Amino acid sequence: MKVVLQRVLEARVDIAGETVGAIGPGLLALVCAERGDDEALADKMLAKIVKLRIFSDAAGKMNLSLQDVAGGLLIVSQFTLAADCSGGNRPSFTGAAVPDEGRRLYDYFVRQAQATHPTVATGQFAADMRVHLVNDGPVTIPMQMSPASAG
Repeated sequence: MKVVLQRVLEARVDIAGETVGAIGPGLLALVCAERGDDEALADKMLAKIVKLRIFSDAAGKMNLSLQDVAGGLLIVSQFTLAADCSGGNRPSFTGAAVPDEGRRLYDYFVRQAQATHPTVATGQFAADMRVHLVNDGPVTIPMQMSPASAG
C-alpha cells in the first residue's frame, strides 16, 4: 500500500464541478492499494497516518499528530502511485490492485478511518476528480508498506 500525505490548511475534491469532500486543516491522503495488500495492512497504514507527528507544537517543532490537533482527513484513491516508469516512457500500473480489489480495500480504509477519526472526507473511487489543496509547510510525506511489514 502506498500513501502520499500532504499536510494542508484546506483541501477539497470536486467531481463534475461539485464538491464531494472537503476538510480544513489536516491531511490529504492519496491512497493506492497494490496487489497483495489486505485489511491488516490497511489498518496498520491508517494507524500510522493518524499518529504520525507532523504538525507543529507551540515551539514550532513537528511533534503533534492528526489526532492531537483534531485535524481533518481527506482520503482520495490514487492508483497512479503504483506507476512503474522503468520500462520506457509509458508508465505501467500492473503493481496496482485490480479495480475490484482496489475499490474493496479503499472502501475498507475509508470505513475504518470514519470509525476511528472524527473528521473524514473522501473522493470517489475511479472518478475523474479535481483535487484542490493548500499545502501547509509544504509538508509532503510518501509512505509505503508491504504485506510482509504488516505482521
